[in-house]
Amino acid sequence: MDQKKLDQQSQHWEASFLSKPEMFGHEPSIAAVKALNSFKEQNIKNIVELGAGLGRDTIFFAQNSIHVEALDYSNTSIESITNKSKKLNIVDFIKAKVFDVRKKLPFKDNSIEGCFSHMLYCMALSNSDLENLNNEIYRILKPGGINIYTVRHLGDGDYKNGIHIGEDLYENDGFIVHFFSEKKINSLLKGFQNTKIENFEEGSFPRKLSLVVNRKIK
Repeated sequence: MDQKKLDQQSQHWEASFLSKPEMFGHEPSIAAVKALNSFKEQNIKNIVELGAGLGRDTIFFAQNSIHVEALDYSNTSIESITNKSKKLNIVDFIKAKVFDVRKKLPFKDNSIEGCFSHMLYCMALSNSDLENLNNEIYRILKPGGINIYTVRHLGDGDYKNGIHIGEDLYENDGFIVHFFSEKKINSLLKGFQNTKIENFEEGSFPRKLSLVVNRKIK
């Protein structure tokens, strides 16, 4: 595994966000719409969004009265979210911060009701990075709290295409993607109980994804 190549992804995403400030559009992701239903069912009103990107899901949650702590390692991303929250007058619902999720998450133990991330787990993160991240999410969640994340699975058209970086990571058009088997999803259940794995498609390609809902065991 070339760690330097993984580290360079932050620069690639920064450049992409600068050149395409609405590269994912304005509408919320399918995952965010599904996650909002889960949060409402559990009466969760405060969440952490990891890898918030340009904020389409952050804005969606905030407009539905969910308080969001949005983290992303791109300065452009966080500036975009901050500016949008001001323009839409929802600053009371959003706190945005530049942060690398490979580090210890900036929250206290057992303090967060829910976590959400759309395709963060399938970014340029090694198996070890993923395990550490999942452990950190477990640490910050309250007992019974839920972690909702999405990943591109092995049925995705880009799996095994492009340059093999190591493990299940492949580079296409400069973007490194970590693809997930169901076994890998189940390997990240330490301290959690899985309540849902739902496959869905997104975009015109389409990307083939799994939506995972895990509950922290009390």
